[in-house]
Amino acid sequence: MKRGRKTDEANSSSSEETTEKESKRHKVIDEKTVAVRSPDWANLLQDIILQVFQYLPLLDRAHASQVCRSWNQVFHMPDLWRCFEFELNQPATSYLRATHPELIKQIIKRHSNHLQYVSFKVVDSSKESAEAACDILSQLVNCSLKTLGLISTARPSFMDLPKSHFISALTVVFVNSKSLSSLKIDDTPVDDPSLKVLVANNSDTLKLLKMSSCPHVSPAGILCVADQCHGLRELALNYHLLSDELLLALSSEKHVRLEHLRIDVVSENPGQTQFHTIQKSSWDAFIKHSPKVNLVMYFFLYEEEFDPFFRYEIPVTHLYFGRSVSKDVLGRVGMTCPRLVELVVCANGLRPLDEELIRIAERCKYLSAVGLGECEVSCSAFVEFVKMCGGRLSQLSIMEEVLIPDQKYSLEQIHWEVSKHLGRVWFPDMMPTW
Repeated sequence: MKRGRKTDEANSSSSEETTEKESKRHKVIDEKTVAVRSPDWANLLQDIILQVFQYLPLLDRAHASQVCRSWNQVFHMPDLWRCFEFELNQPATSYLRATHPELIKQIIKRHSNHLQYVSFKVVDSSKESAEAACDILSQLVNCSLKTLGLISTARPSFMDLPKSHFISALTVVFVNSKSLSSLKIDDTPVDDPSLKVLVANNSDTLKLLKMSSCPHVSPAGILCVADQCHGLRELALNYHLLSDELLLALSSEKHVRLEHLRIDVVSENPGQTQFHTIQKSSWDAFIKHSPKVNLVMYFFLYEEEFDPFFRYEIPVTHLYFGRSVSKDVLGRVGMTCPRLVELVVCANGLRPLDEELIRIAERCKYLSAVGLGECEVSCSAFVEFVKMCGGRLSQLSIMEEVLIPDQKYSLEQIHWEVSKHLGRVWFPDMMPTW
């Protein structure tokens, strides 16, 4: 009996030791698991933190930089400040968040020499916001910008400033950068002398220039840019700056082939704007030099102002009519725009565009995108148009109100018929009813 009792005690002791060892082993495993599940955020690789910071808004990035010393170091790394957008508005006139003034001071003090790709976004129409943008520009004396964009989402902003104040700030960047490749200065009081400063310091690097609605620039001013900046590949300007001399300068053997040319043809007051005519020979020379150029034209004219346009062949590829355009003009488009790729008509009137669409389908063999707003087209003519264009119509945006049912097709039938010719399911766009 004593021997059996001793055996039981030994077995019990051995079992307790085994249980204790298992408990310790599980405790060690649990501690390791906790360690894996709770990483030390402060010791993350700086490259990873940098990638995360690049996706954060500036204010959130600034708050995150206060977490620890390592994150603060990443916040001040040059790579994080090469691309930056200043958002400017007045709290009293806008509910949108702006770049905090204290952060702007810190950026200029510590990171102005790191800035390379900069834009200023004025989100209200206040003169104060535009002045703040100019004040920042005038302090960028130690930076070498590659791109600069001045964006005003509400007019007039920059145009409200004293011209001398704006030009003084802008030329600071032109003189100190030396390597600008992209410049977007739409709706600003930039002028011919400031463009000469731009050319004198950045002619070898400038590739993109967008300056629509710049009333102080003359055709001679933009011609100076084209004459000297032979690497220019993209250009956007108003029609009043377009000239035969400019097209010939862009066609020079010294000049690279232009890739994009955007022309805004705008009239604010009906009957008060005179539009000149560009010679066909100038367009021919331009296309011969840059055969693959995208020529984009935005028309915001009144019907009586279209007379100088589409009288002979023009190499436009993308055509947008922002106001009502007559049947006669659209008929001329079909006859004079063989390179047309995209056509958007916002409004026409109450006369069906059947013949005009058919003519465009016949003559514009590269047409692949069409948008029709306040127009009228019979269902039969529209089906014929789609049939002639075939599967090359990759974008077809037609409001349902545009299509007029006839004896051959109803609105219910046209969906199937058009889908058959496109080779994909298609529906007309619906006007929201809310």
